[in-house]
Amino acid sequence: MSDPHEPRPPGRGSQDPTGTGGPQDDATSAPGSAPGRIARRTASAVLIVLTCVLVPVALLAVWLHDIILDTDRYVSTVAPLATEPAIQDAAVHRIGEAVDVHVNGQQAASDVATWLEKQGLPPRAANALKSLGPQLDAAADQAVNRVATRVVDGDAFATVWKDANRIAHNTVVHALTGEGRGAVGVSDGTVTLNVGTAVEQVKKELVDAGLTPAEKIPDVDKQLVLFQSDQLAKARKGAHLLDVVGNWFPVLVVLLGTGGVLLAHGRRRALARTALGAAFACLVVAIGLVVARHYYLDHLPPQVQSKSAAAAVFDTLLRFLRVSLRTAIVLGVVIALGTYFIGPGRLPVAVRGISERTADAAARWAAAHHVGTGKVGTLAQTYRRAITLTVLLIVALVFALWNHPTVLTVLLLVLVLLAVLAVLALLAAGGRIDLGDQHAAPDPGGDGRS
Repeated sequence: MSDPHEPRPPGRGSQDPTGTGGPQDDATSAPGSAPGRIARRTASAVLIVLTCVLVPVALLAVWLHDIILDTDRYVSTVAPLATEPAIQDAAVHRIGEAVDVHVNGQQAASDVATWLEKQGLPPRAANALKSLGPQLDAAADQAVNRVATRVVDGDAFATVWKDANRIAHNTVVHALTGEGRGAVGVSDGTVTLNVGTAVEQVKKELVDAGLTPAEKIPDVDKQLVLFQSDQLAKARKGAHLLDVVGNWFPVLVVLLGTGGVLLAHGRRRALARTALGAAFACLVVAIGLVVARHYYLDHLPPQVQSKSAAAAVFDTLLRFLRVSLRTAIVLGVVIALGTYFIGPGRLPVAVRGISERTADAAARWAAAHHVGTGKVGTLAQTYRRAITLTVLLIVALVFALWNHPTVLTVLLLVLVLLAVLAVLALLAAGGRIDLGDQHAAPDPGGDGRS
């Protein structure tokens, strides 16, 4: 007889009919000495905390790495800025400023009046003509603004923007490292866009329209300041380090988290805590980005001509990072919920019981209508746990190999996983019905006598 007080071996308690785990998942043996168990739990806690802290850092590393090395993705990211109203308005304003420096209606009216006065025009008429200077200046400004708006709103500007960013990709993305030459430059933390090509196009259209003073527009400074931060230089070392680790850093974080969970005494609870901790860390960083955005826009230096344009640039460059943070938050919550619903709690047990009874009822209904699962159902029932783990690994692999997953990606994979598990539950229920019928069937070799 066995001693009733003798502890039962782990994993042999209550049986989980779903095959997806249950109470026994948290009952792990703890062999070895007390110092060894303490060291193991301490190492697990350290690894889990590191994982939670480093998850948003890993997302930042991927963001920097992709921007610096992936030309196509960078161009596709900044291309919409060419049609962003705030960027277009800032470009029109800067082009107008560059042109208006050399188209002076007041001076033109004075020169014409002086010349006509030398030709015999009465002084009163000459003074009246000189008073038309502000109107001429306003008319010239309107003409410049109309032409500049037409140039910026046209398809040519979007094409030039995209091509210039593709050709000068290394210069553009090195805004994070402080280097810059070409269409986009960086100096002392200031990111500028050269609108010289657009100014030349406006100049040509003005001359063609008969505004001859536009011919005298020389090569003036035509820099449109889009971004300025004194902290840019301080961030370069960190950006360089994250670029070096690149896409390998997330793999390291996953390995750290896996090690922390495997060393934990209760692995299911450890996985849930790791997922929730990582989600919380990403939430903190996401909130930090919102605060940083408001602080930056509220403290713009005078070099930045347009607050709206600066906001558009900020939002566009950080869009991928924000999507990654939201995805990580949702993924963490999903993993935590998944580990909860395979646990021993009253609600998880009730949910699993309802799903099993529903599957059994469907299988009995199908059997009553002569629809069976055959060997497939028997195999599903026999190897249900192994099949479930395989499906989970496949879903995890698909997510890991997905190119820049989003929240929709997570939800889609969750729906696919739930659908596969539902089909597996139905097949397993059919297998149980078939096995029960086989055991209840009389021996065909007997004569029916007792």
